[in-house]
Amino acid sequence: MIDFSRVQKELVECSKDTEGSGIKVTPKNDNLVRLNGTIPGPTGTPYEGGIFQIDITIPDGYPFEPPKMHFTTKVWHPNISSQSGAICLDILKDQWSPALTLKTALLSVQALLSAPQPDDPQDAVVAQQYLKDYQTFVSTARYWTESFAKTSSRGVEDKVQKLVEMGFPEAQVRSVLEAVGGDENLALERLL
Repeated sequence: MIDFSRVQKELVECSKDTEGSGIKVTPKNDNLVRLNGTIPGPTGTPYEGGIFQIDITIPDGYPFEPPKMHFTTKVWHPNISSQSGAICLDILKDQWSPALTLKTALLSVQALLSAPQPDDPQDAVVAQQYLKDYQTFVSTARYWTESFAKTSSRGVEDKVQKLVEMGFPEAQVRSVLEAVGGDENLALERLL
């Protein structure tokens, strides 16, 4: 059985330090089972300046079982699937402890962006590139961050315009784009 009072406390705790850490956790659809996490890309990495969205599902056994997390923002990283957003991180699997929180889990995911572990990859193609052609890895990761994790005002307006031209209401388009961190393809999937 999920300890909802603990989840609620954790959400309050996260909201206290959002300005300092940049980490945010908000409920989806007013329930505490599905949450949306947001982490900023770490300084000095190809992910710097990006805002990354993470889908969080609280399992029945929480806090004795780890939360299920995956990126909804596309990320080029050896320990994150470029296809599904699945995250290879020990504390989200067998190294989870009830002493950990949603915030510490998201901080660990953010730290993973700074320190990839290519020897234990989630995405073998990215890991090979990281090990064999580091400069291309950095360029690709930076390009993906620019394309999927940054919402420049001009870029957002172009995306809104495109989706409105497809026949979707502007208010709905803006709301969905914000919810998916500016990912135009994900927004289109949600609008359909």
